[in-house]
Amino acid sequence: MKPAELKKLKSILQKPKKMVIITHWSPDGDAIGSSLGFYNYLIQKKHSVTVITPNDSPAFLDWMAGSKRIVDFSKDTAKSTKILNAAEVIWCLDFNSLKRIDKMGPLVEASEAIKVMIDHHPQPDDFADFNHHSVKACSTCELIYSLIEMLGDKKKIDKKIAECLYTGIMTDTGSFRYSSTTADTHRTVAALIDAGADNGEIHSRVYNDSSEDRLKLIGYSLSQKMVVLKEYNTGYISLTQDEQTRFNYKKGDTEGLVNYILSIRGMKFAAFMTERDGIVKMSFRSNGKFDVNAFARTHFGGGGHVNAAGGFSNDPIAEVIRTFQTLVPEYSKQLTNPK
Repeated sequence: MKPAELKKLKSILQKPKKMVIITHWSPDGDAIGSSLGFYNYLIQKKHSVTVITPNDSPAFLDWMAGSKRIVDFSKDTAKSTKILNAAEVIWCLDFNSLKRIDKMGPLVEASEAIKVMIDHHPQPDDFADFNHHSVKACSTCELIYSLIEMLGDKKKIDKKIAECLYTGIMTDTGSFRYSSTTADTHRTVAALIDAGADNGEIHSRVYNDSSEDRLKLIGYSLSQKMVVLKEYNTGYISLTQDEQTRFNYKKGDTEGLVNYILSIRGMKFAAFMTERDGIVKMSFRSNGKFDVNAFARTHFGGGGHVNAAGGFSNDPIAEVIRTFQTLVPEYSKQLTNPK
């Protein structure tokens, strides 16, 4: 953020205001961690703050401070709309296109509130009055930390804020193993631990919270539904809604499933396709230079990062699988290049 913008933002924050924090559809650890981390910061500043999500988030994130106060737009549209219409400032976290917030998009676009985007995804749309954006950041939580620091409020980062921000950084970096993890990331994490974040406890709360049904679903997915296209160093897993129902699927049960494919030696491209309420949602991951962001944007109306992206389709899941199988050979040169 430029110095002049930061000065204006500091001025806006000086007096208590009605504020709303929103994040993207199907919020993950970074979305919820950044939203609640910033929520706990803003209420220290005496602002009236509400976090609104387009739909619900996984249960393994429910322990964070402020999670019980989140308003789910899909379940309480009237209340959410009223709060959004009254907002003086809307903070847009972990997304850079209004398409990513589903039916909330038109409401945010029409709002006269000051809009601030804080995000690390490439190719942002121009809809906000202020932008704190960097594709070099490993997560939006890292950017929230840097913004609080830039605002001169680093001392306000207490245990609650630190736990939320640590969670988002940990989940968006795959427990610090992705290439997006930098020296700055580790310095930020060190500061969050100093502020009270218990790294071992947080890891356990997020990753050791599985139900028996979830483990059985993962086992079924890997043993029965994983397809490996060896000639293209590619693999995919697909799950129909009936298959998910068979294992009593709950939000978050398939989190990270796509990454198992990339653990196979030589794999460069992995996809996970899941059918839910007539829509097929897709997660794409890659090793090396294969750009799944470009793949998702070109073929499945999505986007994300070079090595992690998502997309969707309104076609039946069998047709989506056929389309994917047809597309992969078109990228043969990139997927078989040893570099």
